[in-house]
Amino acid sequence: MNSEKVRILITNDDGYHSEGIIALENALSEIGECFVVAPASEMSGASHSLTLARPLRIRQIDPHHWTVDGTPTDCVTLAINQIFSTEMRPTICVSGINHGPNLGDDATYSGTVAGAMEATILGVPGLAFSLVANRNHDFTESMKAAKEITQKAIAEGIPQNTLLNINIPKDIPLGFRITKQGLKDSRPIISEHIDPRGKPYFWIGEQRYGFHAEGGTDFEAIDENFVSITPMRTDLTNYAAIELLKSWEN
Repeated sequence: MNSEKVRILITNDDGYHSEGIIALENALSEIGECFVVAPASEMSGASHSLTLARPLRIRQIDPHHWTVDGTPTDCVTLAINQIFSTEMRPTICVSGINHGPNLGDDATYSGTVAGAMEATILGVPGLAFSLVANRNHDFTESMKAAKEITQKAIAEGIPQNTLLNINIPKDIPLGFRITKQGLKDSRPIISEHIDPRGKPYFWIGEQRYGFHAEGGTDFEAIDENFVSITPMRTDLTNYAAIELLKSWEN
C-alpha cells in the first residue's frame, strides 16, 4: 500500500501528553500520515466506557492533533464519525503505547485495549500496544515493535472483527509470539484512609502472586522475553458453555 494513502489514527488512555503516545506517533509517522485523537487527561482503567451523561468537547490543536475530554472509546467514536470525513477514514487505529502491561484479564479494564476495540467495532482494524514496565519507561524497543507490527497489519491485514493486543517486554525482545489471554493469580487490596474533613476514602489496589502456566499465554511470552500478540474479539460468547446450558431452555 502506498504510504501516502495510509492514514493512522492514534489514541491512548494515558492522555494526550504521555510519553508513550508521543513515541508511538514518532514511530508510525514513517509508515503513513498520523492523526492523534486522545483523552485530554489520563483515563487509565476506563475500559470500554462511553460517555453518555454529559456533553463532550473536542479541542483541535493543529491539523493532525485533537484532544477529547472523555475516554479512549469516546475519542475513537468521535474521530471516525465526527472529526474525519468519509474520504479521510483511517486505514488503521493504533492505541498506546501504554505505560504498563495489559496482560490476561487486565485487558478487560484497559482503556488502551478499548480504543482498539472501538475502532474494530466501527470497521477499522485496531492494534493496542503496551510496554510491560511499571516505572523507568524506555520506549525504544516498543517503538520498533509497534512500527514492525503495524506495517505487517497494514500490508497483510488482520482477521475481520479482530483486534490485536500487543504487550512488549522492557528488555530487547527475542521475537514475536502469537498468544492467548492468560489468567493471573492475585487478590484485591482496599486501602482505607481519612480525609481532612474526617470522612473515609478508599484506594483500590492489587497484590499479585503470579500467573497460571498453561502454555501459550501472554504472561508466559513476556516472562520469556517475547513480544506477545493476542488476537481478541468483541464477541464475548463462551461457545463451549452453550451446549452445557441447553437444558435451561423451555
